[in-house]
Amino acid sequence: MAEDADVRTASVERKTRETDIAVTLTLDGTGQYDVSTGIGFLDHMLEQLARHGLFDLTLKARGDLHIDGHHTTEDCGITLGTAFKKALGDMKGIRRYGHCLLPMDETLTRVALDISGRPFLVWKVPFPREKIGDYDTELFEEFFRAFAFAAGITLHVENLYGVNSHHMIESTFKGVARSLRDAVEIDPRKADAIPSTKGTLGGSL
Repeated sequence: MAEDADVRTASVERKTRETDIAVTLTLDGTGQYDVSTGIGFLDHMLEQLARHGLFDLTLKARGDLHIDGHHTTEDCGITLGTAFKKALGDMKGIRRYGHCLLPMDETLTRVALDISGRPFLVWKVPFPREKIGDYDTELFEEFFRAFAFAAGITLHVENLYGVNSHHMIESTFKGVARSLRDAVEIDPRKADAIPSTKGTLGGSL
């Protein structure tokens, strides 16, 4: 269950030999954030996730960035996904599904997701550049895979077209944020029911 069923909030800490990460997440927030991962561009994207999802997010990470950004990126996804699942509690009343077409200048990205308990990632985002600054663009797929599997979400992300790698990934984070925002919203017509004919979410359906 979530730590506070009224506001659906959760705190998670994850420590390994490679990373030390603490996350506090409130689903019914206002989009406030306090993020520090040691990777500037990842911070910026996580801030977009909070702002456009209307989640309140505190995320502090220390990782082995002297090697590269892989462990920190993946473990941030795992920890955030774990907090997301914990904050959802029994998932009673959620709309469950969310989707978004997100434009950003020349870029258009399509996102669809299902808070199903069946984690899966379909990722079709072919970046024209291997890096944004010093950050490997391939790590964004690692982040979303880690997040989806820890949160128990089926997540489909596809860039329909785009030229600028910055715009492509930012439209992805904003599209995921808006889709999550819709999916976690409580449906007033079914606020007391789990949105599944099996009567349960969060496990095998």
